[in-house]
Amino acid sequence: MQSSTFLHLRFPFSFFLLPVYLFAVSTSQNPNLVGAIVTGLILHLLLYPASNGYNSYFDKDEDSIGGLRIPPKVTVELYYTSILLDLVALGLGAYFIGATFTAMILIYGLASKAYSHPAIRIKKYPIFGWLAIFIFQGYFTFLTCYIGINDFQLTETFCIEIQLPAILSSMLLGGSYPMTQIYQHKEDGRRGDYTLSRMMGVTGTFHFTAIMFFLAVLGFVYYFLAYGALGDLLFFQLMITPSLLYFVSWYLKVRKDPTAADYSSTMNLSWISSTMLNAFFLIQLIH
Repeated sequence: MQSSTFLHLRFPFSFFLLPVYLFAVSTSQNPNLVGAIVTGLILHLLLYPASNGYNSYFDKDEDSIGGLRIPPKVTVELYYTSILLDLVALGLGAYFIGATFTAMILIYGLASKAYSHPAIRIKKYPIFGWLAIFIFQGYFTFLTCYIGINDFQLTETFCIEIQLPAILSSMLLGGSYPMTQIYQHKEDGRRGDYTLSRMMGVTGTFHFTAIMFFLAVLGFVYYFLAYGALGDLLFFQLMITPSLLYFVSWYLKVRKDPTAADYSSTMNLSWISSTMLNAFFLIQLIH
C-alpha cells in the first residue's frame, strides 16, 4: 500500500466518531461481547477509513482536510482500497453478526459514496449535505452499533430508550460537523461545493454550532433526568466544560480576526470534544 493511500484513509479520524459507538455500548443492557468488539472494529478500522478514502479520492484536496494538514496526491489505489475495506466490512458483518447489521453498514457505505461521488455529490448541497451527516453519522450509526452490539433486529430499536440516545447522537454530530468545514471555504469553493458552513459564513457557523450544542445539552438533561441519573448529568456537564471554554475562547478570537478560523484550531476543538466525550461514555460503560 502506498503511503499516500494509508494517509488518506485517516485512521486517527475514527477517534472523532468513537463517541457514538461508546454511547451505544454504554446504554446496552446485555451486550454481546463478540458483537461489541466486531462492531467497533468494523466501524473504526474499515467502514470509516473506507469512507474517508473514497471521499478523498473524489475531492482531491490540495489544502488541509480533517486529520491531514498537507494531504498527498491521491492515486487510483486509494479508490480500490476504499472499496476493498467496504467489502471486508460487509463480509465480517455477515459472518460474525448478521443480516440486519450487514444491510445497515451497506446502506451507510452507499450513503457515504453518494455524499462524495461527482454523479450525485450530496456534499455540494448545504442542507442535504448536512442532513446526510446528521442522519447517517449520528442516528443511523447509533442504531447500527446497537444492533451489532446487542444482536437486535431493527424493529427492536423502536423504543424511546434507544431512539432518544440515537437522536442525541445526531444532535452532537449535526452541531460539530459544520465546524470541521469552517477552514475549507476556499477549497470547497474551488470544487463548487456549497457546504452549510460556506452558506452561513464563519461567524454564522459558530452561531449554528452553539445553538445545536445548546439543544443537544437540553436533550441530555432530559435524558439523564428521565432515568433519575442526576449524578451522570452533573458529570456530563463537567466533561463538556473544556470544549465549551475552548469554543468560546476561539469564537472571541475569530470575531477579532476571521483568519483564526483555521485548521489547527478546528482540530484542537475536535480533539478536546472527542476526548472528553469518549472519556465520559467509557466511564459510563465501566461504572
